[in-house]
Amino acid sequence: MLVSARSFAEYRAMFALTERDLEQRVLDCPAGAASFVAEAGQRGVDAVAVDRQYAEHREELGLLVERETEFKRELLVKETAGYARAWYADADDMIRQWTANARTFRADIAARPERYLAGSLPELPFAGDSFDLVLSSHLLFSYGNRLGGEFHRAGLLELARVARREVRIFPLVVYDTGARYEGLEPLREELAELGVPSRVERVAYEFQPGADEMLVLSSAGYRAPTRTAPGTAGADDPVRWRHREPRA
Repeated sequence: MLVSARSFAEYRAMFALTERDLEQRVLDCPAGAASFVAEAGQRGVDAVAVDRQYAEHREELGLLVERETEFKRELLVKETAGYARAWYADADDMIRQWTANARTFRADIAARPERYLAGSLPELPFAGDSFDLVLSSHLLFSYGNRLGGEFHRAGLLELARVARREVRIFPLVVYDTGARYEGLEPLREELAELGVPSRVERVAYEFQPGADEMLVLSSAGYRAPTRTAPGTAGADDPVRWRHREPRA
């Protein structure tokens, strides 16, 4: 799986983020080396990133992404042939942009380490309702032919658990094939039965052909089962101060 480094502008387009959305507490999961949280912080947005790579490659992840994308240039040229060019003129332009974004990420994770927490689906190190809005790109559905149905179910429910209001997932197509994740509708039906209704929305972003939709989960009515595993909730929550603040 290629660790990405997408920008704040791309996030706004991928997730149809409005100014009102950005007034909320936002979680990016998995965040990789994206510059979203860094740029969001510059705009006064309360955003946090979580990724398993922060556990082992925290200090060097941005640099690793720079080197990996350059090393895989020929593969990226091949894989992105025929892709839309609204965001990247070509593979070299994508590498240039990702490099710049990764450097912004590197600077911010050094300056604001509390905004970048190690963790991964399907168990995140946050208490329930820690964030108002959760964003998740290029993992669920994107690797649908590698990550099984149970992982998707557990992952989506975990995102709903930590989201007070809404979860947005982009895109809905499998990276390797370009086809929509075949288990999407049965999964939506199952989630609805558990108290997590959803809808599919088209967004003003497309790079991979056909990847122009997001799944929106309404998590306000979802009550997750109580956890007993240590280090996942309650006193061990690394951002517990967030959900102790008064909310509108």
